[in-house]
Amino acid sequence: MSVQFHVLASGSSGNACVLDVGGFGVLLDFGLSPRQLAPRMQRARISWDRIHAAVLTHTHTDHWQSSTLAHLAKLRLPVYCHEEHLASFDPASRAVSALSSAGLIRHYEHGKRWALHPDCECTPISLPHDAAKTCGFRFEGRSWAIGYAADLGSWKSEIVRQLSDVDLLALEFNHDVAMQVKSGRHPTLIRRVLGDSGHLSNDQAAALFSEILKRSEPNRLKYLVQLHLSQECNRPELAQAAASRVLERVGIEMAIRTAVQGKAGPTIRLGQAATKSRRRAGRAEPAFSQPLLPFGRDGE
Repeated sequence: MSVQFHVLASGSSGNACVLDVGGFGVLLDFGLSPRQLAPRMQRARISWDRIHAAVLTHTHTDHWQSSTLAHLAKLRLPVYCHEEHLASFDPASRAVSALSSAGLIRHYEHGKRWALHPDCECTPISLPHDAAKTCGFRFEGRSWAIGYAADLGSWKSEIVRQLSDVDLLALEFNHDVAMQVKSGRHPTLIRRVLGDSGHLSNDQAAALFSEILKRSEPNRLKYLVQLHLSQECNRPELAQAAASRVLERVGIEMAIRTAVQGKAGPTIRLGQAATKSRRRAGRAEPAFSQPLLPFGRDGE
């Protein structure tokens, strides 16, 4: 079974990924308009006829767009979200009405697994973030697993457990604390980002990454994808260095892919990389990026 992971956009200007399992595509967040998604999907060789469902992590506006919700309704694609997410949608909108009347808005609950596809089960993971019912996810099939956590301000052992023993870990490395403190931003925003329901710093993410490695089977994790880097308060090399220090300590080499602002990332095909037990740092792949887009921001 072919399993591919595509980062179309990652950051406070818009988030969207695609998980493709044997031609069954899942759109993970849709924080860009259809027009903005089009060139990114084309670059990744993804067409809308390969998208079979959409999954929403939370309702900050960098994770969903009303125009894309309308497009999903037009294509009659199911949208999986937590019941409390509906409060952020306009109940009078034609898209919500069309999806609801067709039974295409489907609710998930934290910790309850459901099947998206015969070889793709999804388990929502409760994440501490200042949006109602923010979720990460564990996607897994018979011979593969992916962990995804893009917006969280802190972590506990249950998150470590849910994200362990995966082949690919997509994890937020949002900011460098010193850059955040010296950023000149409003103190309220700084406190929010640094708070337990804000965003993970590079050091926090690295500590979580380290715990996940400790709990996982040796050599299981093959890819680390660093998500949601702040454009103002982080740099790719800082995020990569934080992860590489972890790999140096445990003696593992793996691919590190870092999403930065400017363009979509390359396709990751599971099964093509091998994690090696070597006393070397993780090799950082060329960073990819995403441009700032003209709509509401999460505040990074």
